[in-house]
This record gives sequence, structure tokens and C-alpha cells, in this order.
Amino acid sequence: MSKLIGRTNSESAKIQTLIRDLITEVGRAEEAITTVRPPQDDFAAQGKRAFDEAGKYRGRPLFYPYMGTGAGRGPYVELEDGSVKLDLINGIGVNIFGHAHPRLREAAIRGALSDVIMQGNLEPNHEYAAVGKKLVELASRKSRLKYCWLTTCGTMANENAIKLARQKHTPAKLVVAMENSFAGRSQLMAEVTDNPAYRQGLPLHGEVLRIPWYKKEDPRSSETALRKLKEHVAANEKNISCFMFEPMLGEGGYRNAPREYFVPLLEFCKEKNIAVIVDEIQTFMRTGELFAFETLGFGEYVDICTVAKTLQTGALLYTDEYNPQPGLVAGTFSGASSALAAGLESLKMISEEGFLGPQGKIMRIHHEFIAMLNRLNETTCKGLLQDAGGLGLMIAVTPLDGSKDAATKLLYTLYKNGLIAFSCGRDPYRLRFLIPAIVDSKDIQLAGEIIEKSILELA
Repeated sequence: MSKLIGRTNSESAKIQTLIRDLITEVGRAEEAITTVRPPQDDFAAQGKRAFDEAGKYRGRPLFYPYMGTGAGRGPYVELEDGSVKLDLINGIGVNIFGHAHPRLREAAIRGALSDVIMQGNLEPNHEYAAVGKKLVELASRKSRLKYCWLTTCGTMANENAIKLARQKHTPAKLVVAMENSFAGRSQLMAEVTDNPAYRQGLPLHGEVLRIPWYKKEDPRSSETALRKLKEHVAANEKNISCFMFEPMLGEGGYRNAPREYFVPLLEFCKEKNIAVIVDEIQTFMRTGELFAFETLGFGEYVDICTVAKTLQTGALLYTDEYNPQPGLVAGTFSGASSALAAGLESLKMISEEGFLGPQGKIMRIHHEFIAMLNRLNETTCKGLLQDAGGLGLMIAVTPLDGSKDAATKLLYTLYKNGLIAFSCGRDPYRLRFLIPAIVDSKDIQLAGEIIEKSILELA
């Protein structure tokens, strides 16, 4: 931690000791959070009031009756009704190191002691510069990415990415995107997103062209996608600014594709001077390498890359060619001081503590979790947990009959039994997990027991 302004070295050391003592004491209070437990009678009414009030003031109920107390430990989280859940969705991918990780908690407290709560692009503190530097150092190992601009969320990072591409290739404006893609909740990102349910009542501006995602059962899938891309380019000569895609479908079903599918598309984009934007809002830190473009080996084609979620803020990475003119990207906020400090610590942990690589912790978790799902599908839940797959800590499986109704009922049953997951995809609907990078074998075994119990209750 940098010295607080006006403080001597001895005073700074005293502050560090106080912070660590505080973390130790809070940690002691959380030592009892070691596994799932049902709602407690003494807290049930209090929990219901908290859930109901949250729904009342946002205009609709929460999806789950979830209201955290602020306490947790590893993959376990304590709720206001006194229950403890095994959290395998971690804020839809925000909390990759689970709950109450001592290093992240310490970093966040240090950030919170800063002179400002929120940092911005006009007046940043040192955490802002440190996060940008670390991201560029890591991204540039296997790509030409050279610069970083921080923002508050993934949607804004994606908005800025398209702005960079359109400015570079003006007056071209069209965006090529994947079928079943998801890009965010703003007006433009809702159009890039291929889900009509997410843009009900919104006007369409005709700015997005689509190509089909990889189908593993179709040996000509890559050729089909490339042919469609060529058709779009031929019909819209010099009016396509960028090709924006997730390296693995997120909301679209946790479907992944091999390098061989992407490379012909990327080479054609380079030939036609179309910007390549890789949306790593959800895949960042999760696929076994820091970036999915490293996992899939196509970093040399990337012009712009967006990240968020696990970083605790949003970031836009870009090459020298796409460095924007002053004024194109700005924004009051770049992130809370505590979030920037925690994001920097997350980068250090994931890149320096044995999580990455074929033999790293992430891939060990991946293989063990997939094996558990497949074992259930072959035995007690025979045929009811099909097509388990994904990349790294992003895992999904098709449950029961794959219908929306069945998937939703299963989510609520899992929640009742102590496990939090979520859905993704359409036809079939998939059960998805964003596994914390700190789970161990006993947590995976417990997850399997809860999944098995819940499937059999419904089946």
C-alpha cells in the first residue's frame, strides 16, 4: 500500500497492522460457515422482509429470495434468513475467488481508505494506473494489445469497443455478431445481443448482421459461417466496421468452438480490414488462461478486447491502430477505489498462484466438475444431465427435457436444497455454473449430492 498522504512510515505500518487485525477478527466470525444449512427459524421472518422490500422498490421480485448478510467463506454465502448456500454462480461471474477471500478483503479495505470512494479518468489514483499497466502487460504477451481504458462495467466497455472500430473505419457502421450472442443491456448492446426477450419494445436500427455459431455435429460448420460472413461483406462493401464475438457463448448456452472454427473468419476480417473485437466480459480469467484468446490461440488477430466481471470494473484493451482520438471515450467513473484495488489483487492472484495452464487449478476443477456431472448422467440421473461442457470454470449441462419450465423448476429446487446456479441458452435451456476458482473436491462432491437430490425430486 502506498503511504497515505501526510503519514509517516511508522503510521503507515500501524495502519497495515490494524487492517490485518480487522480481517482476522472478521474471519473468525465466519469460521462456522463451512457447508450448506437451511433457513433458521429465528431469522426466517427477517429474511422474508428483506427479500420482499428489495422487490418492492425495484418493481419486481428478486429471482431468488436471496439477500446476503455480508458474510461468507470460500464458495459458501450466508443469507438474511440464516441459511448458507453453496454459491456456484458468484454474482453471475463477478466473485471468481468466492466469498470473503482474505487477500481481496484486505485489498478492498486498503482501497476504501483512499481519499475518494470513486476514481475517474480525469483524476485517478495510483490503483487506476496499476490496473491498466498490469492488464496491458498480461494481454500483450500473446497479442498486439497495447493500451487500456477503464470504465465501470462490461456493457460500457463493449460500447466503447464499437466506437473505436467505427471511428477507425468511418463511415462504416455495421457490426457482425454471432447468433445467440450476448453483449450487454444498453440500446446498442441489446441489438448486438441475439435474444428478442432482452429488447421487447425497443426499436431496431438495422446495425447488426449475424453469422451462425459453431455446431459440433456439423463438420461443415466453419465453412457455413465463413460463407455467411462473405455474403454480408459482399452485400455491404465498406460498411462493416467490426466483427464482435464472444470466444465462448455466455448467455447463449455456454457453447464453445475450436480454434479451427475462428481462424478462417478472423483471417477474412483482416483481409477486408474489419476490426476484430473479442468480448471477454465473461470468459476473462476463467478458461484456463487469463484470456480465452490465449486458450484458443488466436491472439494475433485481436484488435480490441473487452473484460469486466472478475476484474471488479470494466476495461477496454486495444492495439496502436485503434487508439482513439481524444474525446471519443471518457466517462466520469472508472471504478471504486476498493474495486480497483481488489481487481488488481485478483490479477496478481490468478496470474501468479498456479491457477492457469493445462495443469493449473482451473483445469483441475473443470475436469473434476465435468466428471461429476457425467457420472450422475450415467448412473442415478441417467439421461437427465446431458452434454456437460464448457471452458474452464464456465460449465453448463442440459437438464431434464431441456425446456424452460423444467430448467426453472430445477433452479428453484437446487436453491431450496442449498446450491445456487443459473440458466443460459434457449432450446435447449441449460443449467450453468460459474465455479469459484477456490472450490475443492469436497465442495464438488457436495454439489453433486445436491444436484442428484434435486434432479430426482423433479424426475
